[in-house]
Amino acid sequence: MDDTQKLLKSIIDGIQDKKGKDIVVADMSKINTGVCNYFVICQATTANQTTAIARSVGDKVREQCDTKPFSTSGIENGLWIAMDYGDIFVHIFQPEERAFYDLEHLWADATLTSIPNID
Repeated sequence: MDDTQKLLKSIIDGIQDKKGKDIVVADMSKINTGVCNYFVICQATTANQTTAIARSVGDKVREQCDTKPFSTSGIENGLWIAMDYGDIFVHIFQPEERAFYDLEHLWADATLTSIPNID
């Protein structure tokens, strides 16, 4: 498993640990104008949950990949938290914000993979 795939798995594990739902991985590695190789998009029901997911992702990635995000934004309001890991951007949304920004379809050429919810 290469470093990017290991990072991707750690991010997904962190999301699932805090019951993040409707995870979608947008593979943009074959898009020449893509800002990164992957978007990982998920949903939380409250600001507290978005923050908990972001912390969980940060902890998992630090433990399993020995790295930190280049930047994180949105923690202060918890409606949409974005984490930049270079090759991978993580987006943690509340439902209304996710529907409004619709990132899954913004990058129409990306290959989308849905990750099953864990109950």
